Amino acid sequence: MGSQVDRAFLSLGTRPVVAYAMMALEKCPDVDVVVLVVRKDRIDAAQSVAQMFGCSKCKFIVGGAAQRQGSVQAGLDQLNEEVNFVTILDCIRPCVTPYLISDTIKTAKRYGSGVAAVKAEDSIKEVLKGQIVTRTLDRAKIWQAITPQSFRCELLRKGLKVAAQKHLTVTDDSEAFALANDDVHLVPTDVPNIKIASATDLTLAASVLRL
Repeated sequence: MGSQVDRAFLSLGTRPVVAYAMMALEKCPDVDVVVLVVRKDRIDAAQSVAQMFGCSKCKFIVGGAAQRQGSVQAGLDQLNEEVNFVTILDCIRPCVTPYLISDTIKTAKRYGSGVAAVKAEDSIKEVLKGQIVTRTLDRAKIWQAITPQSFRCELLRKGLKVAAQKHLTVTDDSEAFALANDDVHLVPTDVPNIKIASATDLTLAASVLRL
């Protein structure tokens, strides 16, 4: 869709994409407080969405950063040291359910981390240059990490600090968590938690949500 399109605020049915994730968090009994991290020029719009859809758990709305870990850190900075567990959720995944969020939180409370993941169904090819396949990965060992991802807060903070010290760019929050020298525990799911990246994804999400 291009970098100029803010996918979180695209219309999906009668609501913006971000509203679906916020409402799932609102309905999840294991979530107490929501920190919404958006583009800095969307803070007012995000506030309107929270009010319009009755997202009373949304206590903080802050501007994000250019990279993911910077945005996550901006959200964590709003939480006091008494918060033991945190859940990270991409607001461009509108099909998330409160039940999946709870499953990741329960796993994090037991193991320190709980990362929603989908088992790979197709053959995965590694390509280092051009369109030439370097090798075929064993799909029996491949999982696609999605969100929600829940963690013991202190360990996620530690992992993000290590990433910053080593000038590393992490592709998801579990990668940062792993830098804290702790195991990442997956939470298998078959929920079609579609990430909005194209117009086709909007159509698929609308079908899943029966809009």
